[in-house]
Amino acid sequence: MIIIVYGVTGCGKSTIGQLLANKMGVPFLDADDFHPKANKTKMNAGTPLEDEDRIPWLNNVAEKLKLCSQEKGAVLACSALNEKYRTILKVVPNIHWVLLEGSKSLVEKRLGARVGHFMNPALLDSQMAALEVPEYGRKVAIDNAPELIVKNIMKDIKTMENLADFGVIGMGVMGKSLALNLADKGVNLSIYNRYVEGKEERVAEKVLEENPDYDNIQAFEEIKPFISSLSSPKSILLMIPAGTAVDLQINELIPLLNPGDILVDGGNSFYKDTIRRAELLKEKGILFVGTGVSGGEEGARRGPSIMPGGDKDGFTKIAPYLEKIAAKDYQGKPCVTYTGPGGAGHFVKMVHNSIEYGEMQAISEVFYLMRNYLELSPLQIADIFEKWMDSDLASYLLEITIDILRKYEDGEPLIDKILDQAAQKGTGGWSVNTALEYGVPYGVLSEAVMARNLSARKGLRMISSGLYNLERFTGIEDLENFLDKLQAAYQATRIINHEVGFSLMLEVSEKNNWALNFSEIARIWTSGCIIRSKLMEELVDIFKESNHILLNYEAITALKSYQGDLSYVVGQALQNGFPVPILSNAINYFLGVTTANSAASLIQAQRDYFGAHTYRRNDGDPDKAHHTQWKD
Repeated sequence: MIIIVYGVTGCGKSTIGQLLANKMGVPFLDADDFHPKANKTKMNAGTPLEDEDRIPWLNNVAEKLKLCSQEKGAVLACSALNEKYRTILKVVPNIHWVLLEGSKSLVEKRLGARVGHFMNPALLDSQMAALEVPEYGRKVAIDNAPELIVKNIMKDIKTMENLADFGVIGMGVMGKSLALNLADKGVNLSIYNRYVEGKEERVAEKVLEENPDYDNIQAFEEIKPFISSLSSPKSILLMIPAGTAVDLQINELIPLLNPGDILVDGGNSFYKDTIRRAELLKEKGILFVGTGVSGGEEGARRGPSIMPGGDKDGFTKIAPYLEKIAAKDYQGKPCVTYTGPGGAGHFVKMVHNSIEYGEMQAISEVFYLMRNYLELSPLQIADIFEKWMDSDLASYLLEITIDILRKYEDGEPLIDKILDQAAQKGTGGWSVNTALEYGVPYGVLSEAVMARNLSARKGLRMISSGLYNLERFTGIEDLENFLDKLQAAYQATRIINHEVGFSLMLEVSEKNNWALNFSEIARIWTSGCIIRSKLMEELVDIFKESNHILLNYEAITALKSYQGDLSYVVGQALQNGFPVPILSNAINYFLGVTTANSAASLIQAQRDYFGAHTYRRNDGDPDKAHHTQWKD
């Protein structure tokens, strides 16, 4: 436990802090001891410190608090007069704040009796003016004896220890997994799931029954006791289905929350809904953080990739919790970063899912060609994919595909028994609509969505298959040669998939002034999330040079070498009767984006012919509009 005793100079922070530390048997830290000589000289001369003096000092104190939190804890005496400075010290979740308050005359009397301290009493007025009193924490009057003050603080701490540091609403697969992840990291937690008779009864309590070893989780199915169980400012993570359910839950919470409390939406909400909700809650003084979370059930339990956006102050306050539960990159850094304001976090998660759709479709098409065109067994294909995992093609999705293809049931591949109708939850479609709204070419990834839509029409496909009975040619390729080409085609498609997804992020970021950091986004996608891969690790450095993958020298070299193989694979697949929508869209996108002069000139002429929409010329002023009477 960390306790921070704070207030203006002369309020008794050091005295109370030392007595409190002795009572609790933990180290006592005096923030004054961390001041460099230059700061002490300034204060001794009666010169108030500036931010450039305070912030490095507070950062040093914060680092010490991190170390102490890993052991017995500590009591810190520190001025921490305003929220900006207190935020720097909020580096661990379990901090209890104790503000020592007293009249100016009482403090002046104490300062007058103090001898040999570097703080000039003349600074009291500036400190009192700078003090921002928060709604959270304990306020203690200093007009009692120090021993009585410490006794009362100890009594309050016992009460505070029964309050949870963090709350999670929604005990579905992701909510339960994230809650247990937080509890594993030592966070005192309250969990809540609504009560619906006959459908959702004792859901939160069952989580505890299934996990009896946790003594730092409280379970609720009534919202008011759940809120009362949380320490202030309250931090609450919503893990409920996107859409109306989120609005209903927020409306229920608003009357129960106070300004400065933090709501985090960790579901797959549409980013424009997040913007709307943030504006509503800002009026109430409630901090709203829209957060993408990727990794599935296992990732949520062991370490997901987390993409928070929205209120920056809200993110800063909950960052210690998110960093505790996030996956770690190869340098050991948490896979969590502040993406940007408004709906940036949920937007980034939406595009993540869109790239995920593309990656899954690409693997499925490669598998389909191997299974049906090359006539390989699932086990043979798994062995080939395992070899690919030793190359730049390594990815989480390819890894799980190997496990899937090796799963047999009653001596037969389970994959052959699964109905070929792919479901989706909406984020892919949102990405396609957003690309249309912003005029971003998105054919490659939109085709992954359309392929799922077509797969859902199983009845129509069965009837059409019987009516047309198309001939499909198999076993006509040199196996090893075609597999080499297929490997290159797959890698080319993956590069183009990522280019298209990040291009949408670039356009929306620029139009909304979000300043998305693609290198950081790629970094937090290197571990924990569904689209983590060797390619993503390479993108971390590529995006430090350019926001476009296709303009990178290494990508140019690779795609020039892959072009022929991708074209060949697509040509052979289509000619012999095998649909490969995303592979074919990838080569079309690549050829289109590398074509300086396209057929769009004829489209503009046609538009001008039938609608007088005008056109621009390439042999004059490019901004001047022209119209022609095309038929004499």
